Amino acid sequence: MQDKWQLATKVIHAGHERNETGALVTPLCQSATFVFDNAQQGGARFAGEEQGYIYTRLGNPTTAELERKIAALEGSEAAAATGSGMAAVSAALLANLNCGDHLVASNAVYGCTFSLMSSLLAKFGIEVSLVNFSDKTAIIDAVRPNTKVIFCETPVNPHLDVYDLQMIAQIAKQHNLISIVDNTFMTPLLQQPIKHGIDIVIHSATKYLNGHGDVIAGVICASEQQMQVIKYEVLKDVGAVLSPHDAWLILRGLKTLDVRIERHCDNAEKVAEYLARHHKISKVYYPGLKSHPGHHLVGQQMRRAGGVIAFELNASFEQSLAFINHLSLFSIAVSLGDAESLIQHPASMTHSPYTEEQRLAAGIKDNLLRISVGLESVEDIIQALEQGLERL
Repeated sequence: MQDKWQLATKVIHAGHERNETGALVTPLCQSATFVFDNAQQGGARFAGEEQGYIYTRLGNPTTAELERKIAALEGSEAAAATGSGMAAVSAALLANLNCGDHLVASNAVYGCTFSLMSSLLAKFGIEVSLVNFSDKTAIIDAVRPNTKVIFCETPVNPHLDVYDLQMIAQIAKQHNLISIVDNTFMTPLLQQPIKHGIDIVIHSATKYLNGHGDVIAGVICASEQQMQVIKYEVLKDVGAVLSPHDAWLILRGLKTLDVRIERHCDNAEKVAEYLARHHKISKVYYPGLKSHPGHHLVGQQMRRAGGVIAFELNASFEQSLAFINHLSLFSIAVSLGDAESLIQHPASMTHSPYTEEQRLAAGIKDNLLRISVGLESVEDIIQALEQGLERL
């Protein structure tokens, strides 16, 4: 029955198992460890001969419900909740890369993902090639005999490039690679990469999935086979798991995801159209605009264009920062997907791990700003932007 539900229903009901108390709301199982009936049962669970909980780092009822729900939304066989979005990125990569392997990734990714790929993976003897994923030939040319994984975000943080998931999945399958996509900006309600052939999908659940700015979390969605490696060969020993309380908060936030994401999209579409007409803005990056190179994928692989917009001011670096500092209503913060509208300066904030040369190659200029359009009245959001632009 659940397989036939619409996503708006799944965000509320999928994965929930009524317990003996009959509680409507998922109980919070705030326990670090679980008691066995006898020593034999403990040994059987550790040996994998009997199902059941052992220790919350290895599994917890509250976290397990969150994992079932996200897997149902993404259309994957299984999911793993992690302590942060970067824990999800790291676990997905480390589960599939060994010393001497090679990774192909898009040249524009979240700053800490870039830092992980450009610095930390090298310590493990893993090579990385960063290329423009808008260019199919560039991706194929980057593949080597030791390439094992292909990774990207779409839409891309921060400038909202959109990549063709079917094309990426096709390249991965032709070269026997594992494909990984960060779906944070879209959520499974707007885009489901697994349905387009992608192997592993990750989220920073901190963002839209939780939606209330009070949790740091990540999620990985994949096959049961992949999840055995990710959970029990990486997360178990690295320990980057999610606390039951944070899982409970995300379960609460997910119940309103459908209505929230629609409002985010409605507001962002109007804000993007306003910005595109303004003479003090040289370029707007938003897939919902017909001028965006990836606009044709909206309605195909993406149901809507999301709630994040990037734009370039007709201004210098210093003027761009002054614009942010004097902007009313918006909070200066580097997250996204919250009820509040947020603004940040990628070059000096989220993407500061890039060198200037790397930033420019990835299309991240000094006058590029990124906004997460919130749930406020869109008239108030636009008025705040108008007042800020008048000061330039």
